[in-house]
Amino acid sequence: MRRVLLGSDVTALLIAVAVSHAVFATSAPQQTSSLLLTLIALPAWIVGAKLFGLYDFDAAGASHSTVDELTRIFLLSTVVFFVAMQVATSRGETLHGVAVLWLLTILLVSSFRVAARAVSRRRATYMQRTLIAGAGDIGQLVARKILRHPEYGMRLLGFVDARPKDLREPLQQVPILGTPDNVAEIVESLGVERVIVAFSDDGHDCLLDLVRSLSNAAIHIDIVPRLFDVVGPRATIHSLEGLPLVGLPRARLSRSSALLKRAFDIVAAGIGLIFLLPLFAVVAVAIKLDSKGSVFFRQMRIGSGNRPFTIYKFRTMIENADALKSQFVHLNKHLADGGDPRMFKIESDPRCTRVGRTLRRYSLDELPQLINVIKGEMTIVGPRPLIPEEHAFINGWAQRRSQLKPGVTGLWQVIGRDDIPFSEMVTLDYLYVVDWSLLGDIKLVLQTIPVLFRRGKAN
Repeated sequence: MRRVLLGSDVTALLIAVAVSHAVFATSAPQQTSSLLLTLIALPAWIVGAKLFGLYDFDAAGASHSTVDELTRIFLLSTVVFFVAMQVATSRGETLHGVAVLWLLTILLVSSFRVAARAVSRRRATYMQRTLIAGAGDIGQLVARKILRHPEYGMRLLGFVDARPKDLREPLQQVPILGTPDNVAEIVESLGVERVIVAFSDDGHDCLLDLVRSLSNAAIHIDIVPRLFDVVGPRATIHSLEGLPLVGLPRARLSRSSALLKRAFDIVAAGIGLIFLLPLFAVVAVAIKLDSKGSVFFRQMRIGSGNRPFTIYKFRTMIENADALKSQFVHLNKHLADGGDPRMFKIESDPRCTRVGRTLRRYSLDELPQLINVIKGEMTIVGPRPLIPEEHAFINGWAQRRSQLKPGVTGLWQVIGRDDIPFSEMVTLDYLYVVDWSLLGDIKLVLQTIPVLFRRGKAN
């Protein structure tokens, strides 16, 4: 993966320089300057990317994507081309050429990295042979996530556990390969490349021995923290006289952060509504031609401060769909073994219209929620908007989710949408509220786009 990303970076830089050269290098001195820029930018970028960790994140984080490194790409491009600008201007190169080169570098490097990862992750050699230490509730949760997301590049080989719990669907075919005592032999014999240490009934010393027994193996080790329910992406690890401590950010949204989030909502929703008006018109006509009823579907949801509001969506079902809900309760996929009946979702819902199925496939039915954002009832990124029946199950610490407005998208949308159980969805919402950052919101918006395309292809 490092070699593929290095190749994509070099290709993107050469194309950026070639385009800038073709447009702005009109004289011999400027052409010489463009060559000099190339000679400076390429090695500077490669060294800088290595220092920024841009070639190492894929090995460390299975779910790492190009979105996670956009800030580093922007900063590295700015630093490299600030230096290049000093050289270029001293040799007669126009600032316009350097500015275009800087912008092209950011766009092309990001795009080529997306393409490089998409191609690489389809290859069998990319898949990491993965072993989970611990077949309890948490180990099985990790396993289900691996099976649900093949794009993470992990091939689950099995579990090691001295006292495993009964495996629930869809894990009943995943083997128990042994115990922590012989994990080193299992890793060597099966060519394991990643071991995830989840909870088990084994004691602290046993888990320490397990990790230490793998210290000489050329593998990546992940450890699920004991308090994973409250450890979000903004947690930091620092040291107190050699004792590692996990630092959690302050679980409160300051007034300035709230104003910043609201400003982001207004700008994003306003621009979105302006550019999506033609699409709104097309969808409205399609809904009217396809079935009887209004274009919009209105439903009561619970918002910030537990206040109810009316959510807007494009209608995707027949006109009296809510009245027929009780007739299809038995089809709720969350009633299956290992599911959570507090949520309601029917695969291939018979109440959906033909146009509605297409709208749901790409989540186009959610777009009118931008109106709720403008009205101040929702936010672009936030907790999942719950109906009153679902909200009735929210209590205790989970009430923290109501400190923020419900979101059009959020962690629940990116990670699993309707495929995750209710308890996990509540945990994700809690982590989002106590771990909020504007950069995190932008990242989740960008991550939502490929998720919708993948979901569309899957359907």
